[in-house]
Amino acid sequence: MDKSLRDPSTHAPAGAPVDAAAWGVVEQPLSRWERLTGITALRKLALLLVLALIWEAYARWLNNPLVLPTCGATLQAFTDKLVSGELLLKAGVSLKVLLQGYAIGLALALALSVLAMTTRLGQDLLELLTAMLNPLPAIALLPLALVWLGLGNPSIVFVLVHSVMWPVALNTHAGFQAVSPTLRMVGRNVGLTGPAYVLRILVPAAFPSILAGLKVGWAFAWRTLIAAELVFGTTSGSGGLGWFIYENKNVLDIPAVFAGLFAVIVIGLLVEGLIFRNLERATVRKWGMQA
Repeated sequence: MDKSLRDPSTHAPAGAPVDAAAWGVVEQPLSRWERLTGITALRKLALLLVLALIWEAYARWLNNPLVLPTCGATLQAFTDKLVSGELLLKAGVSLKVLLQGYAIGLALALALSVLAMTTRLGQDLLELLTAMLNPLPAIALLPLALVWLGLGNPSIVFVLVHSVMWPVALNTHAGFQAVSPTLRMVGRNVGLTGPAYVLRILVPAAFPSILAGLKVGWAFAWRTLIAAELVFGTTSGSGGLGWFIYENKNVLDIPAVFAGLFAVIVIGLLVEGLIFRNLERATVRKWGMQA
């Protein structure tokens, strides 16, 4: 056979199987820098450090702690309030009220979504209510809540339910509608109806949209809670993080104000990283719905 048809490195005929070892190393090990930059948590931590340095530099250049305290002063105030237990107490009050409103809002949103998927009247009702009430800011209902329910947790829970219910219902309903007709037909063919059909067919197939609605609802609930506490704050003799921010603003303790805001951010990051991220990993990623 002509030598031009032979592989020069293996001296084997063209097209014949070639031992991979004859080609040498085809993959190079990652460098230490490449391994470090491949870790998402380290990349995000680096970004946080950069933002903190920018904050510190600008605050020192501005040199006005009543307008913008330094990052170091904020962290010091956060640590002091945390050690004293005051910040933990305020966060506990806020989270207790938040979870009540969030749970009720989720239950009502799921009920409306299921009703909309099972009856035309339910779909019309959901579309009508979301068109009317979803654009309405939850905090705008607070004066009515105070008249109807008085000063206390029920008023805040009422506005929290409003802020959570509509985005969760919209995302859940959109996810249900996106379920393929084939999958729905399979569920019907195996005899699934009612709640069993919803829980075993619609919810798993629509869970990416439902999870997105849960995240949006949680963010809206936090915003509404802090805003409501800033308005009238104290409930049952104690206030939450919003009232903590408001009180420290009145005494011009601006580092403590930023410490309260920092606490809200930390809680949000913990919920996202420990709850929603693990829930996403155990469901939609495990099921192959997301990369």
